[in-house]
Amino acid sequence: MSAPGPTDGQAVRRPTLTQVAALAGVSLKTASRALNAEPNVAEATGLRVRAAADQLGYRLNGIARELRRGATSALVGLISGDLTNPFYSAVASGIERELRQHGLQLVTANNDEDAERERALVDAFLERRVRALLIVPSGTDHEYLAIEGHRGVPFVFLDRPPVGMAADSVVIDNHGGARAAALHLLAGGHRHVALVTDLARMAPQRGRIDGFVQAMAEAGNEQWRPYLRTDVHDVRQAERTVRELLASDPAPTALFTTNNRLTTGALRALRGHPHPPALIGFDDFDLADVVGTTVVAHDAMELGRSAARLAQERISGHEGPARTIVIPTSVIARGSGERFPR
Repeated sequence: MSAPGPTDGQAVRRPTLTQVAALAGVSLKTASRALNAEPNVAEATGLRVRAAADQLGYRLNGIARELRRGATSALVGLISGDLTNPFYSAVASGIERELRQHGLQLVTANNDEDAERERALVDAFLERRVRALLIVPSGTDHEYLAIEGHRGVPFVFLDRPPVGMAADSVVIDNHGGARAAALHLLAGGHRHVALVTDLARMAPQRGRIDGFVQAMAEAGNEQWRPYLRTDVHDVRQAERTVRELLASDPAPTALFTTNNRLTTGALRALRGHPHPPALIGFDDFDLADVVGTTVVAHDAMELGRSAARLAQERISGHEGPARTIVIPTSVIARGSGERFPR
């Protein structure tokens, strides 16, 4: 038997069971029974169907088959920001390692900080009957998820708390960490301090802004305000923003960047500067110790592990009220944040 191949210019599509049945010369039902190793299928017929499937490259969807039979999915979904960001990859690693101990598998998707994409991904994961869904939310209203939550799918929010629904969450002490960073710079004699933040609409950034502002207000310092820059979302924009700050008159004597990407951009802007300002970045990152960057550190892997444990407890039947775990932060002094104003 021979299988028809795609003609030039046609997209190659995944083979279907209907095509397998046609190639083997059997009914659709017989093809399905043969591939699922059900009884009362002649050996010769089974061999012919399997040969047709191999020739076409057809493979059974094992997950879908088990779900149709009433089995429970072993999948847990994670919707997060860009996994190329070391923060999110560390969170995912912590989740995966914890779930593995319970025989669960992690599947991930990137919401691109887009609320509509996030909602579509939630629908897609729920259609696949995941056991639990972990979300680093981009949207600011999660009331629509409350309906799904009551259908037995537990939700756990990471890094950013839910809005409009009660659900377990694991967050970083953003306010406390940023306040500690600001106090560290103030103690070093800095007053002209630049604050460079990511998207101000996101809860972690708001917490970091509030913590910084509180420390400055307590110190009676208003000289930082001309240096506030918000909604700086990537490395390139951060580099450009810091260069512009350095060109201001007077230039800031210190910088506080509110995530690892912004810190990377700041380091690029400061490269080769004869008298670089002090710098503290929120989030530790690879080689920060090598280049001597002072950071507000936290355990991203523990954030993931904690979220996975909350999800596993819900899967196992825990029905208590929503819980919140706060991951602590600490300032790690490595030199860049300890430069004195000139």
